[in-house]
Amino acid sequence: MATDRQLWRLARRPVGEIRDGDLTYERETLPELGEGQFLLKILYLSLDPTNRIWMSDAEGYMPPVALGDPMRGLVAGRVVASRKAGVAEGEILSGLGVFADHMVTDGQGLNRLDLPPGLPLATAFGALGLVGPTAYFGLLDIGQPKEGETLVVSAASGGVGQIVGQIGKIKGCRVIGIAGGPEKCRYIVDELGFDAAIDYRAEDVGARLDELAPDGVDINFEQVGGEIMQAVVARMGRFGRMPLCGLIAGYNDVEPANWPGRWDLLLMRRIKIQGFIVLDYLDRYPEAIQALVGWMAEGKLKTRQDVRDGLDKAIDHLNDLYSGGNFGKLLVRVGADAEG
Repeated sequence: MATDRQLWRLARRPVGEIRDGDLTYERETLPELGEGQFLLKILYLSLDPTNRIWMSDAEGYMPPVALGDPMRGLVAGRVVASRKAGVAEGEILSGLGVFADHMVTDGQGLNRLDLPPGLPLATAFGALGLVGPTAYFGLLDIGQPKEGETLVVSAASGGVGQIVGQIGKIKGCRVIGIAGGPEKCRYIVDELGFDAAIDYRAEDVGARLDELAPDGVDINFEQVGGEIMQAVVARMGRFGRMPLCGLIAGYNDVEPANWPGRWDLLLMRRIKIQGFIVLDYLDRYPEAIQALVGWMAEGKLKTRQDVRDGLDKAIDHLNDLYSGGNFGKLLVRVGADAEG
C-alpha cells in the first residue's frame, strides 16, 4: 500500500493562461486511514474546462480552490485499502477528487462506477462520468429537440459535443458541428454521423451557416462563446433554444468577456437561453446513464477519449484544452495499470 503520493497544488491564481509556477508538483506523505476513510488509487484524471474556473476567485458554482490546496478534479480510481463500512478493496469509484495519484477520503463526492460489460474504464469514465450527463440533460431538458429541427454544436469533437450531436441525430435532428481542423471535421461527419461540419479555423462560420442552414438554427448547444457564438445566435430562428454549457473562449481572459449581443433578435425571435451546470441534475444521473449505456449497446453512440499519460504533465495537457489541442474527451492516465 502506498505511503506517499504525488500531487498538484494551486500556488497562485493564474492571470490569463496557466503558467509555470501557478501550480506546483509535489510529493507528500499520506496520512494514516481513520475510521470511515479509505485510500483511493487514482487511475484516471478528467481534464475539463471548469478546472480553469476553479483556479479563479471569480464567482462560480463552487468555491474556488484555496491557495496551497490540492487542485480539484474529477477522478476515477480503485480502492486499495478501506476502513469505511460498505466500501471494499478493489471497487472502482469516480467523482470529485484531486490532481494526485492517491487520495485518502471519506467518500464524499464519489460514487461506485459500475462498468458495463466490455466497456473499458477510460471509455466509461470519459463518457459517463461528466460529459455524457452534461450532453443528455443540456440537450434534452433545455434544447428540447424535435424531429426535423436544425441543431448546431460548438466544440463538436470534444467530450460533450460529440455526444450532443449523436443524441441530436437519435432524436431526428439535422446536426451541424463546429470544430477546429479538417481531421476533427471529418471525424464528426464520417464517424459520428453529423450531417455537416464547419472548420472554424479555415471557414467563415456565419457564411457557412447561411449555406448549411438557410432556414435558421433551432438549437444552439453553446460551449465556446465569442465570435462563434455570435455568428450562430444571429442565425437562430423563432422560438430557438440555446443550452449554455460553457464559454471556454473567455476562460483565460484577463478582463471579463463583454461580447456584443443582439438582444433585439433574442426578443423578436423569442429565443430561450438557459445556462446550466450538470451538478443541477445529480439526482437524475441514473436516468442519463441508463439511456447513454443503452444507446452505446445499440451502436447509436460512439465516443472518443484523448488519453494522455503522466500526472506530472497534467497541467501541460490541461492547457491544450483551451487552445483546441485535444481531440475527444481529455483524460490523464495516472497509473500504468489504469485499466486493471
